[in-house]
Amino acid sequence: MASDNKNWITAADVARHAGVSRSAVSRTFTPGASVSEQTRQRVLASANELGYQVNIIARTMITGSSNFVGLISTSFDNPFNSRLLVSLIHHLTLHGFMPLLLNINGPHQLEPALYKLLSYHITGVIMTSGAPPLALAREYLAKKIPVVLVNRYACLPGIDRICSDNTQGATQVAELFVEQNLRQLAFIGENRHSFNTAERWRAFRAALPATPPVAHFCDRDSYQCGWDAAETVLRAQPDLEGIFCASDLLAMGAMDYLRQSAQSTDVKVVGFDDIPQASYAAYSLTTVRQDTDRLALFSVDSLLKRIENFSRPSLEQSVPVDLVRRCSA
Repeated sequence: MASDNKNWITAADVARHAGVSRSAVSRTFTPGASVSEQTRQRVLASANELGYQVNIIARTMITGSSNFVGLISTSFDNPFNSRLLVSLIHHLTLHGFMPLLLNINGPHQLEPALYKLLSYHITGVIMTSGAPPLALAREYLAKKIPVVLVNRYACLPGIDRICSDNTQGATQVAELFVEQNLRQLAFIGENRHSFNTAERWRAFRAALPATPPVAHFCDRDSYQCGWDAAETVLRAQPDLEGIFCASDLLAMGAMDYLRQSAQSTDVKVVGFDDIPQASYAAYSLTTVRQDTDRLALFSVDSLLKRIENFSRPSLEQSVPVDLVRRCSA
C-alpha cells in the first residue's frame, strides 16, 4: 500500500497491492504487451482502487517515444483558429494522442518552440495556417518527425497538406455576385504572402467576366483591418456594389464601416470561414463555410499513416466548402 507522504501512486504501489511484479503492471498498461487476462484484471482493479495513472513522461524517457503531438498555431483569439484547434484536439484524443498546444506569434519564438516540443519526444506535429515559417517544419522532418500542414502550402518531401478548397469557395462567391448582376466589386484579404488569401484572390478574379475587382491586402486578419480596408476600397471605387473578404473577421469590420458610411448602405459583403459570429443577427453574413471537423479528421488520419510509414509519398487533400447564404449578400 502507498505510504502516507506520497503525492502520486506509483506502479510499484499497484504491484504490491495486486500481488504481482512491477513488470506485470508495466505490461498491463503497454498496448500490445503480453500479460495474462487474470493478471491484467488484478492490476486494473488495483489501479482503479488506488487511483493510479500512468506516468507518461517517465514512459517517454524509457521508450524514447510518446503519444504527444505538437499543435502549432497563431492567434488563439481568432474564432476560426479556435474552432479548428478544438476539432484537432478532439480527433487526436480519440486516437489516444496527447496534444501539446503552442501559440507562436513571432520569429523569436521559433527556436524555443522547437526545443520545447522535442523535449517531449513528440510523435508528430500539426501546423495550422498562419503558423510560423516552414523552417520549423524542416527541422522536424530532418528528425523523422511527421508533419501535417492545415491550410498551408509547402513543397517539402515527406510533408502532408490538408486544405479547404479555396478555389471552389471563391468561385462560388464570384458566381453569386454575377447572379446578382454586380459589377463594381472589391476584394479584401490578408497580406499577399498568405497562402489562403492568394488562392482566394486568384480564383475570385479569374471567375469574374467583367472588370477586375479592386483589391486591398491588409497586414493582419482582424476586424480593424477590415474596417480600414473598406474605407480604402470605397474611396478607390465610389460606386462599389460588392466586397468579397478572405475571412469573416475582415468582412465584419468592413460591414460595420459601410453601415456608418451613408453612401454605401447597399454594398453586398461576403466572408470566408463561417465563424459562429457570422450567423449573429447583427451581421447575418453570407460566407463560405470551412468544414473544420473534416479538416481535423483528415489531418489526424494523415498523421497516423505517416507515423506508420514515414517514407510514404507526400499527400495533398482538398476539403470541400459550402456557400452559406444569409442577408449580407
